[in-house]
Amino acid sequence: MNFRALRYFVAIADAGSFTAASHVLGIAQPALTRQLRELEAELGTELLIRSAKGVRLTQAGVTLYESAQKILAEVGKARQRLVSRRSPAPSQIVLGTSPTLARLLLPGVFAQFERMQTGIQLRAREAFSPNLLEWLAKGVIDVAVVTNPEPNPAFSFQPLLGEPFVLVSNAAMDFPPIVSVKQLSKIPLLITSLHRSILERQLLSLGGSLAIKAEIDSIDAIKELVLTTPCATVSPISVYKNERFSGGIRISEVSGVQLNRLLVLASRIEQQDHSGLMTVREMIESEFARLQREGLFSLQRSA
Repeated sequence: MNFRALRYFVAIADAGSFTAASHVLGIAQPALTRQLRELEAELGTELLIRSAKGVRLTQAGVTLYESAQKILAEVGKARQRLVSRRSPAPSQIVLGTSPTLARLLLPGVFAQFERMQTGIQLRAREAFSPNLLEWLAKGVIDVAVVTNPEPNPAFSFQPLLGEPFVLVSNAAMDFPPIVSVKQLSKIPLLITSLHRSILERQLLSLGGSLAIKAEIDSIDAIKELVLTTPCATVSPISVYKNERFSGGIRISEVSGVQLNRLLVLASRIEQQDHSGLMTVREMIESEFARLQREGLFSLQRSA
């Protein structure tokens, strides 16, 4: 068993499909499939169940997934300790994140950063993923959390987690808790351009479509409209973390397809070994793990 195989296995589980993982890792899908088969053969057990909707972990897969995350985290820490001896840390690090994640992620990351007293100034900038990647390439920001990025040899991409899209509607519209792809295609939606492109790519293979009422590149504006008028959107579940159990909106699962976004940690290849950046990346991973345990990225309420 090697670290690469474990990293690929975790990436597939997080992405929810071989196709999505291949896209983010920049690795051909047949090579990714071969690595997973070799890992399963080595362990003598099936780790993933494949279906038209994607993949899900077997019981053995769940066990390995939990262990693999710990192993890879420890390897990363060891690597950081070795690299930090020779790589000078930048005095300032700029973190980029999307509007849908900034309010969730930044408070915890900044709190961790202050407790550690690293001597590095942490700043944050907010934008949609295409802008974040452009800023990253130009050196405006040093690290970013982006959604479903295209492969780029200049960047290092590390998958964080897959988050489901759900139908979010004003409660007055009275949609059922589960809607089909066919039903979804008849519901007029408000949506951002980025989410529209992600969803339409995922629906393409099923012949599904979206009925777009308006394309609005403002999460806050869409949220306000859904909360106050008979409107609906398709959104990552975490966007409505404060409103999801309030009764003013209805959240419906979409059946028949695995609609999700893959959240990825991106940094420039030439900077990935800087100890300060590695510390920030670890903090981001830790905060995502905490938020995931609280149920903010799933349809179930946290325990």
